[in-house]
Amino acid sequence: MPDLPTPQDATEAALFSECWDAVLAYADLCTSGSTAAAQLAREAFAHGIREARAAEAGPVRGTGRRPARLPRIPLLLTSVRTTAAAWEEDGQGHKLDPDLRLWLNSDKAARFTGPPLRRPLALRGLRDLQQADAELLWLAEVEALPLSLVARRLGLDPADAAEELQQVRTLFRDRCHRNHLDSPMDARCRSYARLLDAVTRSPDADTPDDLSRHLATCVECAEAAACLRLHGGGLPAALAGGVIGWGGLAYLERRRRAAEVRLGAGRAGTADRAADDPEDGTQKARVARNGLLVAAVLVSALALGVSLMPFGGSGDEPGTRDDAGRQPVADPGPSLPSAPSVPPATSQPAGTAGGAGAASDEPDTPRSSESSNRHTEPQGTASPTDRPTPAERAEPTCRVEYDLVNQWPDGFQATVSVTSTAALDSWRVSWSFRDGQQVGQMWDASVSQDGSRVTATAADYNKSVPAGGDLAFGFISSWRGKNSPPYDFTLNGRACAKSG
Repeated sequence: MPDLPTPQDATEAALFSECWDAVLAYADLCTSGSTAAAQLAREAFAHGIREARAAEAGPVRGTGRRPARLPRIPLLLTSVRTTAAAWEEDGQGHKLDPDLRLWLNSDKAARFTGPPLRRPLALRGLRDLQQADAELLWLAEVEALPLSLVARRLGLDPADAAEELQQVRTLFRDRCHRNHLDSPMDARCRSYARLLDAVTRSPDADTPDDLSRHLATCVECAEAAACLRLHGGGLPAALAGGVIGWGGLAYLERRRRAAEVRLGAGRAGTADRAADDPEDGTQKARVARNGLLVAAVLVSALALGVSLMPFGGSGDEPGTRDDAGRQPVADPGPSLPSAPSVPPATSQPAGTAGGAGAASDEPDTPRSSESSNRHTEPQGTASPTDRPTPAERAEPTCRVEYDLVNQWPDGFQATVSVTSTAALDSWRVSWSFRDGQQVGQMWDASVSQDGSRVTATAADYNKSVPAGGDLAFGFISSWRGKNSPPYDFTLNGRACAKSG
């Protein structure tokens, strides 16, 4: 099994991280288990990167333009598909999803490798665009990244990104229309081609009954309609299905869910969204839910305070009411955002291996002050392993965000992002698992694990982190029975606060 290619520079290293996440998401759809998914992703990623580098270093046409090619992410996704086809031919088809195997042996798969004029319109149209235009269209429509982030990545003015994207959509439509007319088709399809172009240009145009019946029976014309109709929200599905092929719609849904998780957790909401952009709907819903929880705690605290008043009291005893009401509100309040990540105290037996591993890995963390203050916490609200809470109160020098990207019956994929207030020449991030999870593969860092304690060490190309900067890496891990989030994160031996 090939090793992942080494990035040539910092820019390519950043691309690798994003591209690997996309490749692994699609490889997981194509296979029947996490081990096969990781193997398929590694082989396809290595092959795709070599192909991309060869294309970038290839000869330039006489007009000054390089030969048409796909942007890097869809290029790597098609590499997953071709690697899966090679597995099927080499007798490794048992590792693939059964539905994918049926598709690979059908005429649908043959369209992607057959004569160029017979290939899906979306694939041909995307290849015909300039590289930067194709990149903008794919990142915004399929990967569902915020436009402000896409604009900065491609060197565009964020204020003009929406207009630029609309122009690229129109260019893509024109390429697809031209390619549709150039495609071999029978007389009936050709008679509908220009009518289809006219009907799909306007959101208010009605589709004639005879054309509607034709689209229901003709695959090529239905594909053309999806690519030509820019209104109605069908363009992302047309791109994903036409470029990736099998599993394109499932991949699209996964990427959208992943984008919603990132936005909801604030990873893209604060750093990538322009200051005047509207707040993401998922984040709004989360804020509303947290507000309701806080309100419920306040009402419960007030009811408890009233119930503890002496019978017949006037209620004008502020000392009694504050003492009864303040503790339930002040203690649950800060922990609400991180409640799903911290199990109850009864779920963590005293003296677990995770606690011991943490003690041995953090020589620089002051334990005496933590132990002396632990008795001041309200009983039943924290366990000895809930060390991120005192770290947050002590204004830690780092903050960590843990993202569960995907999960399947015996494994999961996650990413870790750490923000450091101090500049770093190198870094080492450690954490503990509660349920015996075992990390099998990691990218953008090297991994070691001792029992429940996992340590990620910087790669050669991402050791340096400026003050206030972020470091990030991802991994694949196994799990059985329960998959609780990790805890006790440290950066170079110092405790990190966990973002809610």
